[in-house]
Amino acid sequence: MFFPSWSSTGRRHRAVLPVVAAAALLAGALAPHPSASAAEPTTAQAPTVQAAPAQDWLHAQGNKIVDGAGKEVWLTGANWFGFNASERVLHGLWSGNLQQITKSMADRGINVVRIPISAQLLLEWSNGQTIMPNVNLAANPDLAGLNNLQVFDRFLALCEQYGLKVFLDLHSAEADNSGHLYPLWYKGSITTESVYQAWSWVTTRYKTNDTIIGADLKNEPHGQFSEAAFAKWDDSTDLTNFKYFAETAAQRILAINPNLLIFVEGTEIYPKDGVSWTSQNKDDWYNNWWGGQLRGVAQHPINLGQYQHQLVYSPHDYGPLVYEQPWFTGDWNRTTLERDVWDPNWLYIHKQNIAPLLIGEWGGFLDGGRNQKWMTALRDLIKEQHLHHTYWVLNPNSGDTGGLLNNDWATWDEAKYALLKPALWAQGSKFVSLDHQVRLGGADSTTGISLSEATGGSGPVDTTAPSTPTALRAGTASSTSIPLSWTASTDNTGGSGIAGYEVYRGTTLVGTSAITSYTATGLTPSATYSFTVRARDVAGNVSASSAAVTATTAAGQATGACAIQYRTNDWNGGFTGTVRITNTGTTVLAGWTLRFTFPAGQHLLDNWSATWTQSGSTVSATSLSWNSDLAPAATIEIGFNATSAGTNTAPATFTLNNNLCTTT
Repeated sequence: MFFPSWSSTGRRHRAVLPVVAAAALLAGALAPHPSASAAEPTTAQAPTVQAAPAQDWLHAQGNKIVDGAGKEVWLTGANWFGFNASERVLHGLWSGNLQQITKSMADRGINVVRIPISAQLLLEWSNGQTIMPNVNLAANPDLAGLNNLQVFDRFLALCEQYGLKVFLDLHSAEADNSGHLYPLWYKGSITTESVYQAWSWVTTRYKTNDTIIGADLKNEPHGQFSEAAFAKWDDSTDLTNFKYFAETAAQRILAINPNLLIFVEGTEIYPKDGVSWTSQNKDDWYNNWWGGQLRGVAQHPINLGQYQHQLVYSPHDYGPLVYEQPWFTGDWNRTTLERDVWDPNWLYIHKQNIAPLLIGEWGGFLDGGRNQKWMTALRDLIKEQHLHHTYWVLNPNSGDTGGLLNNDWATWDEAKYALLKPALWAQGSKFVSLDHQVRLGGADSTTGISLSEATGGSGPVDTTAPSTPTALRAGTASSTSIPLSWTASTDNTGGSGIAGYEVYRGTTLVGTSAITSYTATGLTPSATYSFTVRARDVAGNVSASSAAVTATTAAGQATGACAIQYRTNDWNGGFTGTVRITNTGTTVLAGWTLRFTFPAGQHLLDNWSATWTQSGSTVSATSLSWNSDLAPAATIEIGFNATSAGTNTAPATFTLNNNLCTTT
């Protein structure tokens, strides 16, 4: 869910239509739904959720998603909201039958369901807090006595029965029908750390259940430059930096279950080239739908280190009935949308083979006009490029898009489904499941097949590590970088193929590469470093480390043009650092970047008076627009707060624009 760009008045958001409270009162008067099965459990205890074989886990390979045998799959699904809202359960169960709705999705070719949740709900569940949800028991007799967590487990069991996969979407911090309107992942008592804990809990609970295949870390982080809080995307560790949040959340999730796909959405705004995040000039910014702005990936890609093969970028896109974006004026068509909107904002990620894309939300009303024209254009792109997607939305109570289901929560909007159907994964006349054993629609399905049937069998699960990279060597070093190269690894008979390489400086992962070379940057002049490389295959197996290579950077150009004074004010577990930069040269420094290396495991927190970033132990601070020009003999003071691990040794050297500075 989102607010569109720019205007603070007249904005439209995807409202959730109010639930009719009388539905609960009518529950006892309604007859059981025709599809309710007497064979389904009616006990108040949660059904046991059986895990499917481990080979159903998925991974990224270039711009594709593949199974454990390296065979390409296509995620084509839909959204079903409710667990994110104040009702804390799937919407529609006040009248519809859970089993029928779930099976109807599978029968019609939806092979994955994106389930919005809230951090608050997960934290409640982790503390043993559940509610008895608003469920029509005449339509859902098997849900009698089940709390909302048990209903969720019941839904997962049905998905497994019908060959459906699920991924969770952290739609908002608070369990609120309008919670998605807040721009960031934290709010009120729900802190960033709370969100990490929520993800850790749900990952731990379901880590052996591959019905849940992924985690969408946060729905539609957004906000404009002029607003008090907005999501940014760069290499800083700022509290509002979505990239930093996403990398941290992903690392915590993957440390528990390294097989989950990690879906990372975009932001709303991104600065144009050379523009600081502090700019208040409207013309300095690129804008897109909430969650749809992924320009930052080009310069600041998400780095999941050894888990890079689990990364999927997930933009959102909508049509003119949701909001009249500038690109919907004049004579627009698919060509102009692809050229002016989709390519620069997110489609380049697919076309350049950077990572897979899953369009997490798209959809709307069929108006017979401009909105339908947009939907058809995007549908055709999805179909032709085999882009992964989850249609918004199953729910008919989505105010400005409508749903695939009609208001009775039983029949389908056939015209809307007809538009969607060509973008669902089918082989011949059969829809394809993401489950190797279970047909989409269940064991007796006449409309679906299993993944093994579609691909000719899943093949053996690859559990063999690739060979160790050899002949690691260093090229000619500069004062701040060292080029590395090595001989390619091989994946043994029956392997799934090499996905890429991990480069370590000492014991720290500093980068990944899809080819047999890498340049380590941000280094200190006249410093010696040790590097090793490991290979990773598509199935996630990692080789032993290569033999280490040691290399020394060139001496910096100590011209005497800069002087640094570094001071700290320490406290228990952290410190404030102050850096005074003096131009000791005879000409103006027009733009500057300061670099140094933390020697004792320190890590940046917040900062000021520069754009600060940290990669491993290397710290960079780049001038802002108001302090970029440093005249001869002039001094500027910048600073930061950071953590320390007991020892807070000062950096040995500082460079300014790659020139070694004197220290005082």
